[in-house]
Amino acid sequence: MLGALCQNDPDPPSYAAVPASMPDLSDPAPVALAHVRAATPEAASTSGRKRPRPGERRVQILQTLAQMLEQPGAERITTAALAARLSVSEAALYRHFASKAQMFEGLIEFIEGSVFTLVNQVAEREPSPGAQARRIVLLLLQFGEKNPGMTRVMVGDALVHEHERLNARMNQFFERVESQLRQCLRQAADEAGSPTPTVDAQALASALTSLAVGRLQRYARSGFKRLPTEHLEPALARLTA
Repeated sequence: MLGALCQNDPDPPSYAAVPASMPDLSDPAPVALAHVRAATPEAASTSGRKRPRPGERRVQILQTLAQMLEQPGAERITTAALAARLSVSEAALYRHFASKAQMFEGLIEFIEGSVFTLVNQVAEREPSPGAQARRIVLLLLQFGEKNPGMTRVMVGDALVHEHERLNARMNQFFERVESQLRQCLRQAADEAGSPTPTVDAQALASALTSLAVGRLQRYARSGFKRLPTEHLEPALARLTA
């Protein structure tokens, strides 16, 4: 049952409160959990430090970008607005990132590293291939639910008018998710004695990926009011029955 899966799934990481000491976002390990408080410029001033530690400002920039993306109906975020939110100059941003596209790439690296580390954990811990597929969809939607700003990146809303390579990279992300689902479902179809396991797996993996993308899009476009995990159990039960 999916209800049982919800209780046992690893908690998807939230970018909303990453710590100042977070490792480089290219590290594939999931970064920070929601209970760890992030350093902010205000927190730094109250602690007596005048300047962030090495690497801390980079994290603050990405964290602030993610927070700005969480505002329902937010328009395209400019480097000027981002710098103003951080109380720094635009030149200060470019000391850490060569371009705004590189900032978005930092967020995408967080998404990729977090989600696929959890996917690998599911593959290691869940012996049933059918349950693996359901868990993958669940954790993907839970991640988006916990990280609204990241959801706007995942579905491309935040990437409109940005460099085309960013959308291409997110497309590759979902292709990789679908490939992982296809692998699980091919094994499940084999075990069920299907005469066409490859075709069955391809069709169902495509349907599950479309379900996940559609729910994430609805979440972003509803101003984060329609949760992507709502009524998920009956939907998955019908698709994977």
